[in-house]
Amino acid sequence: MTREISPEWKALLSELERRREIALASGGPERIAREHKYDRSTARERIAKISDPGTFLEIGTFVTTPTEDGSLLASTFVCGLTEIDGRPVAIGAEDYSVEGGGTGVHLARYKGGWGGFIEEFAIGYKVPLVMLINGVGGSVILQDQIGYPELQSANPTYPMFDLLEQVPVLAAVLGPTAGSSAARAHISHFSVMTSDNGCLFAGGPPVVKQALGLDIDKFALGGVAVHTRASGLIDNHADNEDAALAQIKQVLAYLPDNVSTRPAVQHEWRANDQEDLLTIVSPTLRRAYDVHALVRCLVDQDTFFEIAPDYGRSLRTGFARIEGHTIGILASDARFVAGSLDVQSSLKQAKFVELCDRFHIPIAYLVDVPGFLVGPKAEEAGVLKFGAMALRAIQQAKVPVITVQVRRSYGLGGVATGSRNPMSIRLVWPSAAWGDMPLEGGVEAAFRAQLDAAPPERRAELKAQLTQRFEEQTSIWRAVENFGAEEMIDPRDTRKYLARLIKLAYRKTLET
Repeated sequence: MTREISPEWKALLSELERRREIALASGGPERIAREHKYDRSTARERIAKISDPGTFLEIGTFVTTPTEDGSLLASTFVCGLTEIDGRPVAIGAEDYSVEGGGTGVHLARYKGGWGGFIEEFAIGYKVPLVMLINGVGGSVILQDQIGYPELQSANPTYPMFDLLEQVPVLAAVLGPTAGSSAARAHISHFSVMTSDNGCLFAGGPPVVKQALGLDIDKFALGGVAVHTRASGLIDNHADNEDAALAQIKQVLAYLPDNVSTRPAVQHEWRANDQEDLLTIVSPTLRRAYDVHALVRCLVDQDTFFEIAPDYGRSLRTGFARIEGHTIGILASDARFVAGSLDVQSSLKQAKFVELCDRFHIPIAYLVDVPGFLVGPKAEEAGVLKFGAMALRAIQQAKVPVITVQVRRSYGLGGVATGSRNPMSIRLVWPSAAWGDMPLEGGVEAAFRAQLDAAPPERRAELKAQLTQRFEEQTSIWRAVENFGAEEMIDPRDTRKYLARLIKLAYRKTLET
């Protein structure tokens, strides 16, 4: 039976649909076509790509953006509640086709992007927040609508930083991004940027031209090569926006909904052949090995997701699973600066350890570190200052840190690879070597006067004698005999130990 709708309701619903059409039209056909020409999508198209079909519940649909002729234009920011792989997620997306996706300074309340509704929604319901970023930050046109200049120090940032302590925050930079939008990308636990369109900067090429008289391409100024390799502002890069959104989904799958829960356990997994470990890693200290192959062998098949692969490459970080349980992986990579901790890798370690600690993810550290990077450039860069940050992060972590001593561990760099909390443990391979410093350099430093005083033809012989003497005193077998490390293991048993300890950690009552 069809019921007749009253004229009053028809008029109201007609106006509702008219305004919905305006909202769904984004910046209009021409601007949408321009975005599609560059293989970029609108905000709603991006949300549809990452969301489970039919789950996006938009909030703030009918917010408008001012125009010169007074006509209605869609919002610069689209947000709401969605589901990703069956999990509720708060999501916000800047729409570059509408005034460059500028922050809604003209509104009584921001919808999101620099504090505002969707961020408050995420922290209120304790659900993850996904930000799809492609905006100009501030906009002169939108600022003009206020009628007076805002004092920027008066603008609140709540709850952007509070969110980082409560729920996972993931960001994808999918096109040109400047100002506050660019900074917002880094205020996250994980960020990814596209190689084809992604670029971000405090001020774009026109601002640089005005300020410095320098003509520069937007990708040379702030593309993926700049921010994933040099600045470290962005963690990962992806070829295009589909690949970037796929990475967001991958990382989210390793994380819990909030700090009061643990990551979900996968009940189907496959192990690799642990015999391969003996061919991947050579006991010869000077022979480099493929640390990615080592990690992939130890963890469940096809589960290692590396974070920040192009930044601080002497240390590899990422998520994986062992018997279906999420684990954070840190692994020295001797192929770069011999595995030393430098400024970049120290910052990378500090950030990743804090992320794991925040969301109750146990850590496995595969160690082969000669210490902190040495030399005048390292000292000028403040390697010890930033190295102390890496050391502090892991020493203060409340989650278990399972240190697997694969080969070397010297000096303060070695201190930064383990934790003394009661749940942490050190597993030692027979290929390990450790001490205050490598013997060769230590003998040279301690006995330089004696070595220099020896006849040239006897110098090498004397150094060999001194080295042999100290080798007998620094045998790792002596250290193990005196319980200087908890357990010496066959490398092929590493996964077995990790699995038992990780599952034990997952049984522990959460303390938040």
